Amino acid sequence: MKPTADLIIKFRWLIIVGFIGITMFFASQIPKAKLNPDMLTYMPEDMPSRINKQKIEDLFGGTEMLMVLIKTDDVLKTETLKRVKKLSKQVKRVKGIDKVFSLFELKYIRSEDGAMVVDPAVKRLPKTQEQRERLRDEIRDNDIVYGNVVSEDFTVTAVIAMVEPGASDEYLLGEVEKIIAQNPGKEEVVIGGTPYSRFSTGMNTKKDLGRLLPIALLIMLIFLYFCFKQFRGVFLPFLVVIMSILVSMGLIPLLGWQITVITIILPVLLIAIANDYGIHLIAKYQEDNIPGNNYSNNELAKRMFTHLGFPVLLTGLTTVVGMLCLQGHILIPAGQLGILAAIAIAFALVASLFFIPAVTSLLPKPKPVILPEGNGRKKPLLERLLGFFGNLVSTRPKAVIAGALIFTALASIGIFFVTVDTDPINYYDKDHPVAYSANLINKNLGGFFPVCVVFKGDIKEPRILKKIDRLERKIEKMPEIGNTTSIARVVRQMSRVLNDEGESGYDKIPDTRNAIAQYFELYLMSGDAEDFEKMVDFPYQHAIINARINTSSTMQLRNVVDQINAMVKDDPDVQFVGGLADVFSDLAAKMVHGQFVSLAMALIAVSLLLMFLFRSVAAGLISAIPLALSMIIVFGLMGIFKIELNVATSLLSSIMIGVGIDYTIHFLWRYKKELQHGLLHREAIKQTLITTGRGITFNAFSVIVGFTALLLSSFVPVRFFGFLVVVSVFACLVGALVFIPAVCLVLKPKFLEPNKK
Repeated sequence: MKPTADLIIKFRWLIIVGFIGITMFFASQIPKAKLNPDMLTYMPEDMPSRINKQKIEDLFGGTEMLMVLIKTDDVLKTETLKRVKKLSKQVKRVKGIDKVFSLFELKYIRSEDGAMVVDPAVKRLPKTQEQRERLRDEIRDNDIVYGNVVSEDFTVTAVIAMVEPGASDEYLLGEVEKIIAQNPGKEEVVIGGTPYSRFSTGMNTKKDLGRLLPIALLIMLIFLYFCFKQFRGVFLPFLVVIMSILVSMGLIPLLGWQITVITIILPVLLIAIANDYGIHLIAKYQEDNIPGNNYSNNELAKRMFTHLGFPVLLTGLTTVVGMLCLQGHILIPAGQLGILAAIAIAFALVASLFFIPAVTSLLPKPKPVILPEGNGRKKPLLERLLGFFGNLVSTRPKAVIAGALIFTALASIGIFFVTVDTDPINYYDKDHPVAYSANLINKNLGGFFPVCVVFKGDIKEPRILKKIDRLERKIEKMPEIGNTTSIARVVRQMSRVLNDEGESGYDKIPDTRNAIAQYFELYLMSGDAEDFEKMVDFPYQHAIINARINTSSTMQLRNVVDQINAMVKDDPDVQFVGGLADVFSDLAAKMVHGQFVSLAMALIAVSLLLMFLFRSVAAGLISAIPLALSMIIVFGLMGIFKIELNVATSLLSSIMIGVGIDYTIHFLWRYKKELQHGLLHREAIKQTLITTGRGITFNAFSVIVGFTALLLSSFVPVRFFGFLVVVSVFACLVGALVFIPAVCLVLKPKFLEPNKK
């Protein structure tokens, strides 16, 4: 290590200029980065549910709904209907809107002089109370309208715009908001639907990136000054953090990736982690720069590298490995986050080992911060606290181990109550406009999460059409289903018009193909074929049951999809079950699997790395113990506090293992050195805790205070992620300072013992 340290001092200016040049190059790429708030694109393209959703869009057009909700005491008032009509007409003209459903676009099939007549659901505006009540009765009798675009209590109606695939959310929302502003009224108007949720996610992502980064940086600056009370102790680790953030963000456009909701975590993660290595080096510098040690400035800089180079490199490698294990996550941006974080942390690691000593050697030697006892000076609080832990562990190691195991066992009970949730509505607080509009839709208009059943065959055949009708009736009886539509429902409505109540053909699918074909021909005499395009393709070879789920809970989505799949199992006429509900429920199942995969990968990879570096199987196993206990505690607390496993919290395992192992490595490395210097086990424990324990504590709390910035995020899952990181890192810190020392005293692992030769 010493020759390398000499080279750092010799070529310090080249090192400094090189790191600054690399950073400036990556920083210049950041303006090219683009934002992507679309959750669907976060999932693998070969995911079966996503493939099925694309097939539905190819057959029947877009399935995503942008909804304009009009809420008042009675939506059938003349002034309200006038406003709804204007909104519907103008929204229909917006580029990117495939089709519009409203009281003025959906149809009412009625009989007139024995003939079928197809009119808009609201053909004329009611002028009297009598006309209004007649219209109310007609709407109640209209399966296509009632409960679909108007609530059962007539307090909410909707203009539902079906969005073309690939249409710009920002453009659509902007145009719809203009239309609403141009048509003022007394009614409450709310925008909802998937495009609105996605657009809000994008806006809040930008907001978080612009707000959380400076907050996290300010918190870190204050923390570093509190720890080191020196300019270099603040400036150098902080500079390494800034450089690593710029490198990681510049990599995004260079790799052809985009900024996502998950990317919000990246800068804060680097603020919390990328300074860890610099913190240990600065702590070592201050430990050596004390009264009585007459090291020159260059010698102090070299000692930073020679004494801590190997353990810092080791901790950096384990963190990089932990981040790379995010490749086991189902979400594409999660894997990208792992790669970006791994590269940035590797950069921060190298910068800490080379850049910080190079800059330190050029700075004037500062006054000592760590002063000897005496002259009325007491030990600092942290040193006294570490001394207390040293005495506790050295005198009662078995009690410490037993206490840790008992606490972990109690916390583990909560694991059985952990739930999985991929609901994008739960990204927001309950009073947020996105959540408010979603609840309004779910409660009054059947919901906006569709699950679809696609049939293939001759749709005009009575056998298939009756099968569609039977299945739709079974589906609509499910409590989670708010509304269903299908071509079979329309045919039944035609039958009610063409047959009198009590006749054999009333409210039934005809028994012959010819009769069904005649129904369609009669409809087209006054209606439009486009009225059916969301229910059947025009060769009449595919038909769809579109069921809207009145909840966005992942568990309930999964339950609905599973039940419908069971209903159509082995049915040759059913091509597949799909839709947005299927995508998110599929994501939930795969996310749990990915969580266990990434957790196992990280534990195994880190343990193997430690086994190799310490040349001992016991090293890997002992180091994995506090990580395993910490994971059990964290998942137990998730169940106890009802924190769901979601797109953010599912990232926790790999990040926690990559970071948490660092504290154990630093402890074991220093403890081994103290034993080699001739100290007895108990004294070696105490000495390690009051020396390296200081750097470990600073390191852990730098991560903790860094991630507290996430508690201010606009997204609920990100806030929960920040909270869980704080808990998990604190658990790893306690494990390194208390549990691991106790294990070392009880087991006395051979790989830590001095070489007798």
